[in-house]
Amino acid sequence: MTHVLVTGGAGFIGCNFVRHLVRETDVRVTVLDKLTYASSEASLADLPADRVRLVVGDIVDEGLVDGLVATADVVVHFAAESHNDNSLTGPRIFVQTNIVGTFTLLEAVRRHDVRFHHVSTDEVYGDLELDDPDRFTEHTAYNPSSPYSASKAASDHLVRAWVRSFKVRATISNCSNNYGPWQHVEKFIPRQITELIEGRAPRVYGAGANVRDWIHADDHSSAVWRIITAGRIGETYLIGADGEQSNLEVVRHLNVLFDRDPDDFVQVADRAGHDLRYAINSTRLRSELGWRPRHENFHDGLARTVTWYREHEDWWRPVKAATEATYAQKGH
Repeated sequence: MTHVLVTGGAGFIGCNFVRHLVRETDVRVTVLDKLTYASSEASLADLPADRVRLVVGDIVDEGLVDGLVATADVVVHFAAESHNDNSLTGPRIFVQTNIVGTFTLLEAVRRHDVRFHHVSTDEVYGDLELDDPDRFTEHTAYNPSSPYSASKAASDHLVRAWVRSFKVRATISNCSNNYGPWQHVEKFIPRQITELIEGRAPRVYGAGANVRDWIHADDHSSAVWRIITAGRIGETYLIGADGEQSNLEVVRHLNVLFDRDPDDFVQVADRAGHDLRYAINSTRLRSELGWRPRHENFHDGLARTVTWYREHEDWWRPVKAATEATYAQKGH
């Protein structure tokens, strides 16, 4: 593989993956990104122009997608509408991007016989009880609970159908919650970090009991590339770093990093349909492909993320006020 097409490569997880490719491989990268509010040219601006090219466009644009796929050795599909709160107030764009967009890409890779990797989420499985000893596996039944997770579940099913019906050379990964640099301030961890930088207490939905299985975006990137280079066609791999933390624990970690009382936070109204717990069993990825996360200490990874947001205020400050205004309208 010498040329990789990355959809959504100017967004949070996508740009971290592009950076991983630049650091760890010799491939050329074309990024196809719509440059919605959650992505930015700045996330790629410092990368070498002879290695990374940005094409601004929509994954539902059949002509544009077809031309780009025809020149690629592999398509890595990160592009998605992904914010649960937004899917509750405006679900249509989630159907259009996550389902129709994935269909458009699948048809293009089918025409040109190009390797395809589909990046999905653990949210397609619904949630687990706090005391459930089990974790999600590749065989867990789908049970999405929001328009976002339902649209991602639908896109997963499309990929599997195209593998079986049309012999498309594809793999799927379902990953747990990511954290790290370049994440939009509407998301949980960067929202709390930027609130603390501005001198305000962090916010917690409800009692803060909801548990997420956190993984650093760098580890997600290395896992995706490992699946692309060594995974078995038609298989699904779950990506996780054994990083279960409740929202309350995350906020307490952050308060400590800012030398504040761990319990100095504001409780806000809970989100509708808020999943209780996600937990990933990544045994297949680790045993079959030999992958392991580098950022296994969540507190250390969180500290590095705080440092990044302190050093990149010019990147997030222009959108912070508007983000908080939107949350205020929702009572959050």
